[in-house]
Amino acid sequence: MLRHPKLLTAPSELLPVDAAIWCARKGWPVHPLIPGRKIPAANCSDCRLQDHLPEECSCHAAGRWCHGFHAATTDVERIRTWWAAHPGFGVAVSCGPARLVVLDIDAHTQEQPSRERLLPGIPVHPSIDLAGLENGFHTLGLLAAYRGQQSPCDDETTLRVRTASGGMHVWYSLPQGSRMRSSSGAGVTAALAWQVDIRAEKGYVVAPFTRMKSGTYQPVGSVLEPAPLPGWLAAELNRTGHAVALSPVPHQTAPVLTRRSGAVDGLSRLLEAVEACAAAPEGTGFTDKLNRAAFTAGGLVAAGRLSHEQAVDRLTRAADAARPAQTAKNNRTIRDGLSAGVRRPLHLKGRS
Repeated sequence: MLRHPKLLTAPSELLPVDAAIWCARKGWPVHPLIPGRKIPAANCSDCRLQDHLPEECSCHAAGRWCHGFHAATTDVERIRTWWAAHPGFGVAVSCGPARLVVLDIDAHTQEQPSRERLLPGIPVHPSIDLAGLENGFHTLGLLAAYRGQQSPCDDETTLRVRTASGGMHVWYSLPQGSRMRSSSGAGVTAALAWQVDIRAEKGYVVAPFTRMKSGTYQPVGSVLEPAPLPGWLAAELNRTGHAVALSPVPHQTAPVLTRRSGAVDGLSRLLEAVEACAAAPEGTGFTDKLNRAAFTAGGLVAAGRLSHEQAVDRLTRAADAARPAQTAKNNRTIRDGLSAGVRRPLHLKGRS
């Protein structure tokens, strides 16, 4: 039975299964993580050894976990069964069906980027002193100050969770029908701010009270419920492309590139950025960069500028050079990016 008092008095003693059930009873679907890690737990041998589509996996129909958030559930009995078999599993929440949007604020030690990368789409004037700006806490505070608002890091009305790496997750709820897309990495067009990503639809977030090798995801303060997403933050997420349109998007003609734009050369530059992620194990925006490269490659394939085999080969070699230990995840990102890209052919004007 779930021990609610411990949520406030001794959360570090909460068992993973209790944390999972606590989330499920709030309507937040959960799925297991590898003990001590932020990686979803695989189940069948196909998922461990090779890449296949979630809809092709037999695990879900059999009531087993697999494919991360695709298997997330609020079924308490199923959750008990999963964690009874593996009590050390961590807990993750699938944000989309839970109608959650979570600000993922990092505190990585990195060199301060150029001013145009601090707040995507918002110029930071040279007169503003950036001395001491080091991480996502600072850039989110800068964005809030620019809008005349309180930083979400200091929002005591909502669930805030200190992460095992020293960052913070700030949880908000979305109204019925509203949708947000996730972002990852520190790309100029991907994040809300430098070192501030969004976990929402088709994404997951580590649940409160989950233990990692480096520490526990610990709630900050006494509020354990996500507050409604503030209007100013909703506007910012819309501005940065995280909001998903609810009405059909009018038909758009395929983008037309001039020869001078060099689409194929552009792909090469994107692949070089992917390979450069080998310089650091995290905080480089690897998945976002690989996805953009795959999307561009898909457009070139659809336009007949590149064969599918050539695209997969180039993308795979670049991904393996940067992240050789996560082949299955790399393959999924490549497949999804290519699939999206082939729907938007990159036609070039002029003769070949």
